[in-house]
Amino acid sequence: MRRWMQDPLQIVSPYVREGMTVLEPGPGMGFFTIPLAGLVGPSGRVVAVDLQPRMIAGLKRRAAKAHVGDRVDARVCSADTMGLDDLAGEADFTLAFAMVHEFPDAKRFFAEVARASKPGASLLLAEPRGHVNDAQFEAELAAAAASQFELSTRPAVRRSHAALLTKK
Repeated sequence: MRRWMQDPLQIVSPYVREGMTVLEPGPGMGFFTIPLAGLVGPSGRVVAVDLQPRMIAGLKRRAAKAHVGDRVDARVCSADTMGLDDLAGEADFTLAFAMVHEFPDAKRFFAEVARASKPGASLLLAEPRGHVNDAQFEAELAAAAASQFELSTRPAVRRSHAALLTKK
């Protein structure tokens, strides 16, 4: 697994509480997923979706080893959709960390997240400055706004553009 220069708990703990339903697109091997599962506790869940079956298989193994496998719903999705129809209006928080720039269509991404989110749900969008320039990040924010997400604040996330958005 690649080493990150980020502390996942420091980044997500201000936004996640016990009992929440958290959506995490593009979880990879679970750098954020395992800490998120700890934060949501036994009454919450983390829905992690990724295109790569090997990543999801590894994530499931790591979650089981960390004794949070029962809280992690790890799913393989397609390039066309994240397959979140069963999650409609349930997500309290979405973490989109260093992955929207890799999604084929940002507008479609934010529309799917909006459908899965409760009114008032939060979305933490963070993109690496080395891959996403200011104009590209602003375009992502505009795509999010088109799906009824409004900018709440711009938290500091090392080496990243970041925005906390709220679903109207």
